[in-house]
This record gives sequence, structure tokens and C-alpha cells, in this order.
Amino acid sequence: MNKTFSIYTLGCKLNFSESSEIARRLQEVGFTLAEHPDYIVLNSCAVTAVAEKKARNLVAHLHRETPDAKIVVLGCYAALRPDEIRQWPGVVATFGNEDKMNVLPYLQGEAIPEKPIFYSAFSSNDRTRSFLKIQDGCDYHCTYCTVWKARGDSRSDSIDGVLAQIDRVVHLGIKEINLTGVNLGDFGRQNGSSFYELLRAIEQKKHDLRIRISSIEPNLLTDDIIALAADSKVIMPHFHIPLQSACNRVLGDMHRRYTRELYAEKVRKVKSVMPHACIAMDIIAGFPGETDAEFADGLRFLEELPISYCHVFTYSKRPGTPAAAMKEQVPVALKKERTNQLIALSDRKKLAFYRDHIGESRPVLIEAEEKGSFMFGFTDNYIKLRLPFDATKVNTIENVDIQEEKFSL
Repeated sequence: MNKTFSIYTLGCKLNFSESSEIARRLQEVGFTLAEHPDYIVLNSCAVTAVAEKKARNLVAHLHRETPDAKIVVLGCYAALRPDEIRQWPGVVATFGNEDKMNVLPYLQGEAIPEKPIFYSAFSSNDRTRSFLKIQDGCDYHCTYCTVWKARGDSRSDSIDGVLAQIDRVVHLGIKEINLTGVNLGDFGRQNGSSFYELLRAIEQKKHDLRIRISSIEPNLLTDDIIALAADSKVIMPHFHIPLQSACNRVLGDMHRRYTRELYAEKVRKVKSVMPHACIAMDIIAGFPGETDAEFADGLRFLEELPISYCHVFTYSKRPGTPAAAMKEQVPVALKKERTNQLIALSDRKKLAFYRDHIGESRPVLIEAEEKGSFMFGFTDNYIKLRLPFDATKVNTIENVDIQEEKFSL
């Protein structure tokens, strides 16, 4: 009898690439996607309490909708609290991150092998772009974070392995690859290579392809990487560099491995050689002990920094982390107020960045996303534009004049 499955994903781009890989492999061995399946696979997240709540609620909903389905929970939540999850109605098994791919033999009724050191994955549900996993795990034990516990030690693919996966993605006709990992800049450290060497090898392949770097720690963003990207026609002028706090004392309490001065130096270095580059930033609002004066000073620092937009996260207390036990937890209302101020800053920064490029013509990868009579696409430097709908242009790259009426903010 043909087995059926469905798969749901919460959390990061890494999870989405892994879910796509699992779905693709299951279908290769004869499983079929179905609305009311034999098996439901949930790839979970645990980066915040909200993410965990989403997983609990989704499992409860799925069990109500399809009570006979066997639910298998994967990922960070399953790695941190497998015993808790196995008590949920409908759940028959859990797999953490290091053994996530063992869900494949499990669903096929085969013996489960030893845990793999690293497995690659890429997403292929989107016609225009793919998220390619090249690294996993983290050796940076930040005090607010559980990801290093859930994902394990840092490990990565080989350069040859990544190049082979890129060949597979290109063969599918996908035009853009987003390199993903937990700590991307740590790529290759365990096997004697480096992220710079990988990027150089990708550049030398000369594929007709766009490469984006999903996220890289400021202390791992070397001058060599910046210089390579500045001269490249393959690596897009788009950097996602997490900051997390604009206060050095708080950065120390977080166990981050840089100062805000180093962060500013990296941002200005990028902008000096790529003035058109988009720079995204992660920041946490309301970390324990952050004073009003420190927040205000950090806000002034960010106002002057030539970043393009921010991913703002409200600090979420994670059980078992050093930060959760810190004194002087910031009140919820104050965290919300600071979050809103940072979001407003991000909105201003993004609009200013978009307006800086009015009148330019930049290459846009046009996507299948459709809304009314419009479709959308991103420039090389990640400006999202709204264009008249034309199905024949999906997954093509064309130069577009940037005008304010085309902005999709």
C-alpha cells in the first residue's frame, strides 16, 4: 500500500531547506503528499517561547483534523524536550537535529543508522530560489540562546560537496541560491577550509547564478570575503550581519564575540567598496539589565549606522539559559516599547535605502508571487519591487528602473 505524508515547517531557512530535502527523498522512495496522510512530519523551532507555542498548537490542531495520522516531530524543540513532546496526543516519535534525517528510514520501517555528522539539504519548492544548507550547529554559546544545544557542535559540508549540490540546484533551473547555516562564517573550520575558500570556489564555477549569504557574524566577515563580494558578479551585494545589541556591556553579557565598534567597522567597510549594498541587521530588544540610558545610546548609534533594515526580536526568556537567570529582567511593557522603537527605526532605514536608488536600473529576479494584477521581484541588492503581472517573466532576470511607485515595502 502506498504510504502518504504531509510536512509542516516552523522557524528558520535552515529548517525549510531540510524539510524540502526530506519531502523530496520521501517522494523518491514512493511516498505521496496528501491532505489527510498516514504520517505528519513537523519540523519544529524553539528559538523563542512563541515558536514552541506554535509547535504545540499546530500538533494539537493536526491531531484534531487527522486523528489517525502518526505525527513525527523533528528539529530544535524535539532536540530540547523530546520526552515532553512524546506525551502529546498523536505523536509517535521525535528526532532532534543531529539525527533528523533518520526520519527517512523510520517512516520506511527500516533500521535507523548511526547519527550522521553532517547532511546537506536544499529547498526546491520555489521556482526562483533555493536555500542550500552548508553548515549546521554552533560553538558560540550565547547566554540567551538554546540553538547551540538543539543543533549541536559546529559542522559543515566539504567545498566539493557544496559545489555538487549547487550543480543539482542549477540543473533544476533555479536562478538564486541562499547559503544557509547556524553559524555560516564557521564553515570549513573543522576540515581545514574556510567560508572564503568556498565562496572563491563558487565564483570560479562561473554559473549563471545569484548567490546570497544568509547571515554571517561580524567577527567572521573578513576583508577577503568583502573584497571578493565587491568584485563578484555571482555573490549579491546583500549582507545579513547580526548585531543583537548596540551596547558593549550587554554584548558582553550575551557572550557575543565582538564590540559595536567592530560591527560599525565591518558595515562601513562593506559600504566603502559597495555603496549600493543592502545590509540587514538582527537586534534583540529588552535583554536583561539593559537600562533606559543604554537603550537610548544604542538607538543613537544605530541611527548613524548605514544599515538598510533590521530584524527586531523581543527578548524571550529561554529556560535553562544563563540569561533567564539574570537579575533585572526588563518588564514586558518596556520590552514592547523598545521593540516598537527599533521597528520604527528599521522602517525609516529601509525607506531611505530604497529611495537612495531611485533612478537606477538594477537586475531583478522576478518571482511567482502574485497579488492582484502585480508580481514581485528582488534587485541584486534586495530591493523588493512590484511589477505588472506577466506569467512569462517568472524566473527571469531583467533590468528594471527603480521608482518609488514600484516599492514593495
